[in-house]
Amino acid sequence: MSPLLFVGAALAGGVGAVLRYLVDLGIARLAGRRFPWGILLVNLTGSFALGVVATALPEGAFLLGAGLLGGYTTFSTAMLDTVALWRDGERPASAFNAVGMLVLGLLAAGLGLGLGAAL
Repeated sequence: MSPLLFVGAALAGGVGAVLRYLVDLGIARLAGRRFPWGILLVNLTGSFALGVVATALPEGAFLLGAGLLGGYTTFSTAMLDTVALWRDGERPASAFNAVGMLVLGLLAAGLGLGLGAAL
């Protein structure tokens, strides 16, 4: 890997993290913070986009996939949100966040792979 590609991926990761914050903040302002809709949206759109990138732009997989989308999506925040919902007595919401994130994420990634292959 060239130093330029490494720096590009690092910068793209920073951009992705800022985008994640802005999307999460915007969705929380619209829907409230009772459920982590913003992080769900981030992870689903990120899964879809990574599926597209992996098949349609394999040469950009590191820069866009590991860099931008790696910074944009977040497994750790999703799991922390799930535990916090459980701790706060929101058992159905906690279960939906955990199972829904997995099932919907797999569906989004599959759709992205299909779209990417079609392109």
